Amino acid sequence: MKRIVLTIIASFLCLSVYSQTEANGYESVFRPSEDDYAKPIPFPFIRSADIVWSTTLWKKIDLNELFNQFFYFPVDNDDRYNKKSLAYIIWDAMAAEEIPIYEDDELKIPLDNRLFVERYTKADTILLEIGYDDDDNEMYQTIIRPHEFDGAEIYQYSLMEVWFIGKQDTRQDSRRIALAPLKDSFHKFGNTEEEIYLGRLPLFWIPMQNPSVRAILARYSSNFDGNNLANQPSWDHIFIGQIYEAFVTGESTVSTRNISQYLTGEDAIIESELIENKVFDIESDMWEY
Repeated sequence: MKRIVLTIIASFLCLSVYSQTEANGYESVFRPSEDDYAKPIPFPFIRSADIVWSTTLWKKIDLNELFNQFFYFPVDNDDRYNKKSLAYIIWDAMAAEEIPIYEDDELKIPLDNRLFVERYTKADTILLEIGYDDDDNEMYQTIIRPHEFDGAEIYQYSLMEVWFIGKQDTRQDSRRIALAPLKDSFHKFGNTEEEIYLGRLPLFWIPMQNPSVRAILARYSSNFDGNNLANQPSWDHIFIGQIYEAFVTGESTVSTRNISQYLTGEDAIIESELIENKVFDIESDMWEY
């Protein structure tokens, strides 16, 4: 009987040691399973015939804003503590062809994920002047500079969303339609180092209502509360709840122009606030009458 008990204890200890060596570090304490990942909350079906008012807004999320800085961190992509910045979440899912990408915010021009990654990460060839030869001729050396995606270079996001009011409850609601990471873009002249700044342009647009996109955003938790690694809202929840600071850059009108095309500086800021206030006032105006 003692031999049986000792054998059971020894077996238990072996299994315990083995299970502890299965994972190390953070994963050895909190080991997520597929059941732990949040699922996207399905949106209710809305008939177009039930919409009494709608408009489209273009907004910009600036990560230099203190409230938005959780979008930016962590700046590396080592998935530490099961955390990634939004830029790396989107890029990694795109590179793995898990989500579709588009060239335009209307999501009408699809891009090939694999070709986009190949084109973006293509190494730059640079001719570097290294001196002169014996005949006083300039000497050059060809340098191959690899180009990898760096999430730390994404400081802003462009967002397109639709606001609407339905017949049934006359309550204002909104949906995020398309999102694009913005990156400083430059145009180079030949094989030289000379280049001109083109501005912060979209890398690509992702369809925020697409089930695969929502599944990715729901799978990863944000870094909204830097003092608590647990119970962080998912990125899907961040966008549904609009837990970020954003300013209006354009509204769907007859001309559908960006504010920057006709106003600058303080006038553009005032125009952005006026558009946002106008949209929010529409709901109360409907109840008033």
